[in-house]
Amino acid sequence: MTNTGASDARDRDEAGRARNARPRDGLGRPLPYGAEGVPRQPEGVVRAPRETVAEAQELLAEGRPFHAHEVFEDAWKSGPRDERPLWRGLAQLAVGLTHAARGNTVGGVRLLRRGAGAVEEWETGRGEDRPYGLDLPGLTRWARELADRVERGSAPVDPRAEAPRLGP
Repeated sequence: MTNTGASDARDRDEAGRARNARPRDGLGRPLPYGAEGVPRQPEGVVRAPRETVAEAQELLAEGRPFHAHEVFEDAWKSGPRDERPLWRGLAQLAVGLTHAARGNTVGGVRLLRRGAGAVEEWETGRGEDRPYGLDLPGLTRWARELADRVERGSAPVDPRAEAPRLGP
């Protein structure tokens, strides 16, 4: 197969990894090139756990759960191995809210429930329900209640109004 050079036009980061530079809206949906988007979260940032929680909470409060998901994903990928299931579960909760806000009922419900299960499993396995100030029982409850409501209704949810409180 001959390379036509099309791959050379792909957006790449400094390490050569594919990265779409199209602007995005607050829910992470790509916008046309040249459109005004919201600032993207830098990827691969290593933060202290409480910084992760604070930044994600701010993004959730702004109605930007997709971006909060990216913050949690950084913690999941860079944090201690034994904490990765916690951060992955939190990322799933944020992206579940993203899908629900985009009107993707199936994806929203599935990820909210998966994230709730992961957070609950991590909490149960540790006996620690408030690591880094996170209210894990409250987040689990929030996710399951939202998943039930999304499953019953068809309208997209307001990500700002439905944003969880991560801590007390």
